[in-house]
Amino acid sequence: MGNQAYLVAMAVAMMVISSFPAPAMGFFNVTPIGFDEGYTPLFGDGNLVRSEDGRSVNLVLNRYSGSGFISSDSYRYGLFSASVKLPFDYTAGVVVAFYMSNGDAFEKTHDELDFEFLGNVRGQEWKVQTNVYGNGSTSRGREERYLLPFDPTSESHQYSILWTPENIIFYIDETPIREVTPSETMGGDYPSKPMLLYATIWDGSAWATAGGRYKVNYKYSPFVAEFSELILHGCQMPILQQFSANSLDDDNEDGQHCAELESSLLVADYAVMTPEKRQAMRKFREHYMTYSYCYDVLRYPVAFPDCDIVPSEQRRFLESGNIKYTPRKHRKSKRRDPSFENLDVVDKEADL
Repeated sequence: MGNQAYLVAMAVAMMVISSFPAPAMGFFNVTPIGFDEGYTPLFGDGNLVRSEDGRSVNLVLNRYSGSGFISSDSYRYGLFSASVKLPFDYTAGVVVAFYMSNGDAFEKTHDELDFEFLGNVRGQEWKVQTNVYGNGSTSRGREERYLLPFDPTSESHQYSILWTPENIIFYIDETPIREVTPSETMGGDYPSKPMLLYATIWDGSAWATAGGRYKVNYKYSPFVAEFSELILHGCQMPILQQFSANSLDDDNEDGQHCAELESSLLVADYAVMTPEKRQAMRKFREHYMTYSYCYDVLRYPVAFPDCDIVPSEQRRFLESGNIKYTPRKHRKSKRRDPSFENLDVVDKEADL
């Protein structure tokens, strides 16, 4: 794409994100913040385009660079969320990520919680991957991959990570799609150190689409991911600091604040997995999960002790952990359906 065409595309992008309505508190009952209230550019500054009101931002990938932003503070536990609209058309090799990490501070023992969005060839759907790493457990990755019951390129949808000492819940809109709880068998693999928030778009040609078979084609650039309704609701804590007995002393104002916030998180509606939420989560996973580390016996001959093996679910997966048949939506709908009530699908043999 020539410079003139690129500038036109960027001008259009600015007009689009400037037209976003003011965000509401919504399902989580937490007020979103402006970009400058909690974030700063990370890389590709020329490809990071903020709206005029500072409430939303576009991340752009072109042949010169990707882009990203990072939270100004690190957090230990909290609710972290963003509405994301993904690039459309041919997006093979494109990776959009919204995640937490402390990898820069703990090279070999880092923690990480990920939403990774993996682009695809024209006519094929985006895939969403969630990862959980604790204490450098990258060799024991807990990846899961899903399709979506909506078109993530037609409008924004909310992707949220709840992280508490008692559970981690990944939400898409109002539906929990995955819960991880600490256990004695999981040990230090449960994330526990303060982390920063990241949002990025980058070239993942080496692996993102069909194991690297399909690469980024910059003829279709710029690829634009739109982020809005940014939520940072957690305990701010220096990334190298850990809670100690003294840190929660009544005389320690920061420690008291963190203890109060942690207590409020644990009883918040979005932290409590009701029977209705568990049913919605099970329904989503039955219809849209396409890969699970728990069923990948080629990579992990012995299933992780913390895996919840469901025999009826296990029968749907190959030894590689990939599903035998790719679930497909009955038809694409541009109507926002946060409860995923319409989950009619048609099974189609996967191209594995």
